Amino acid sequence: MLRHALLPLLLALAVPAGAAQPAPRGFTVQDLAYMDRYSSPTLSPDGRVLVFAKRSVNKDSNKATTTLWMRNLVSRDMTPPRQVSPDGWSVNSPAFSPDGRTLYFLSAKSGSMQLYAMPVQGGEPRRLTDFPIDVDAYKLSPDGKQVALALAVFPECKADLACTKHKLDEAAARKNTGVVFDRLFIRHWDAWNDGRLNRVFAAPLDGTGMLTSATLLSGAIHGDIPSKPFGDLSDFAWSPDGKTVAMSVRLANREEPWSTNFDIWLVNADGSGARNLTAANKAWDAGPVFSRDGKTLYYRAMRRPGFEADRFALMAMDLASGKTREIAPRWDASADGITLSADGKWIYTTAQHLGQHPLFRVSLGSGKVETVVKDGSVSAFDLAGPTLALARNSMTTGDVIYTTSTDGKAPLRAITPTASQMLPDVAWGQYEQFRFTGWNDETVYGYVVKPWNYQPGRKYPVAFLIHGGPQGSFGNGWSYRWNPQTYAGQGYAVVMIDFHGSTGYGQAFTDAISGHWGDRPLEDLQKGWAAALQQYPFLDGDNACALGASYGGFMAFWIAGNWNQPWKCIVAHDGVFDNFMMGYATEELWFSEWENGGTPYDNPEGYQRFNPANHVKDWRVPILIIHGQQDFRIPVEQGIAAFTAAQRRGIESKFLYFPDENHWVLKPQNSVQWHETVNAWLREHIGSQ
Repeated sequence: MLRHALLPLLLALAVPAGAAQPAPRGFTVQDLAYMDRYSSPTLSPDGRVLVFAKRSVNKDSNKATTTLWMRNLVSRDMTPPRQVSPDGWSVNSPAFSPDGRTLYFLSAKSGSMQLYAMPVQGGEPRRLTDFPIDVDAYKLSPDGKQVALALAVFPECKADLACTKHKLDEAAARKNTGVVFDRLFIRHWDAWNDGRLNRVFAAPLDGTGMLTSATLLSGAIHGDIPSKPFGDLSDFAWSPDGKTVAMSVRLANREEPWSTNFDIWLVNADGSGARNLTAANKAWDAGPVFSRDGKTLYYRAMRRPGFEADRFALMAMDLASGKTREIAPRWDASADGITLSADGKWIYTTAQHLGQHPLFRVSLGSGKVETVVKDGSVSAFDLAGPTLALARNSMTTGDVIYTTSTDGKAPLRAITPTASQMLPDVAWGQYEQFRFTGWNDETVYGYVVKPWNYQPGRKYPVAFLIHGGPQGSFGNGWSYRWNPQTYAGQGYAVVMIDFHGSTGYGQAFTDAISGHWGDRPLEDLQKGWAAALQQYPFLDGDNACALGASYGGFMAFWIAGNWNQPWKCIVAHDGVFDNFMMGYATEELWFSEWENGGTPYDNPEGYQRFNPANHVKDWRVPILIIHGQQDFRIPVEQGIAAFTAAQRRGIESKFLYFPDENHWVLKPQNSVQWHETVNAWLREHIGSQ
């Protein structure tokens, strides 16, 4: 303890007395794009060793590389983390063997993504798979004798992976390029459907040679596991004895694009005996986890078919009888996942709560909910032995890896640096949550962020950020796309409102936006803006710009024709401009159909009620429109149509187009261009401080 107390003093004394300290400055988009990122906290089975991932960006190549680092948590020599993956390799998805002696990970070092293993005590990685196609994900069995592998294959190829590779090569060599589809999805998120399904295979791990064959586990279920586009093997579970597996799958049939009906299937480890455990629930069942004795299956379940933002309840199923019960029915939160404690008495899970994203634990017996880590946003965690490892971020730092006790009562021990430690000359915009009375006289929350160079008595131009989803939140977390610190770093104040429809305030609050895209949230935004101006006199209400993406982009178009008085400019990224056409052009039809009360042909009035395209005649504010060609969620024609409308109306406008980005702008240099274009638009219309 004395050494820990003396360390900061010794470091301070090591700095020459006359050394100049860098002048404080604001946070920039270059900082955001190129700073290191930490993720994937992974504990050895005894909880004594921690492995995590570090992502670094090469500015010249515009590419990121991820390395694995290890920290002995019980050593007394204060040895810092050391890199354990080889130089020049980019790796991901670390996992320890059950005996803690081997570290597994994925890497594309060989030219395709394959599974590797290396001794924890040191040594060279050994490639375990040499399949002709990529390994997308993996999960070890509890005894470490088997591994589940996720691969994208053509269903007719079954377990013949060479067949899938041959068909891909054949398609690439064809001289004609036309493709005939006979059902949806024809494309999803940012990729066209080439006929492959995500499938799970099982292979034995004997600790000696390569895995040369694999058994198809999910072949009897015609669907994607992991689900597309963002699923992973948290929807797959091994039984404790390794003889059966459970997986959450939605059938890939004609109804898939308008269905949220994921079911949990129980399958023998040889791929036989597939049985649907949750057929009675036509809504979403996800994230199966076996109890330690294998008699109970825990999972998460929604109750309303077709609604992707319904509450995920924690469920327990007795596998012998099939009877189910909800574990914490009084907890009005949507659980993100399930991790069992070692004693089998608690479920650990994260969930949004009043603008935060804490870590909770829920008693399996009583349903009692306890907060383990409450502040900021917990993005990932792991439990082993006496240790809880987690990644947590806030509005002033990206993910920091911490360790603490499993009940969270021990002080958090930072293993990786904060953003302030990586960027010691940056002065951060200080933030504060506020509340006001919004629609239906209900309490609504928001955040205000001060500019980095804030001085009392001055007024500052404002960036008014509108979140997407619409079932989402601009809470106390860090974003690499819409980060309020990039605006505070330019000298702007920031206001963000969690309007009705936002998550983390109870399911009824989330439900309130469906069918009401243009009235209830707009009322909250208007009242939140007025409340912020009243509570924070440094906000220059006459010098503000409204910015939003996705649903926030819809709202940017909506306020352009329905609430344009306060704004000097508007920014709309990948927003819905013509809501009626959106109902036909988007890929995941369940979203538009739930939000607008049916299909466009059955309920056209539901789509036209809040359609920004119908209010273009009232546009008057300069507008910057941004869209990516590969955005199949809200197709690029929506942005082009909005730009055409603004140009035809004679509204000052610009269109920023990315031919290689999807709904998000992910490439580092494209992200820099995005922010520089937006910041230039703000400076032009509301100046800077």
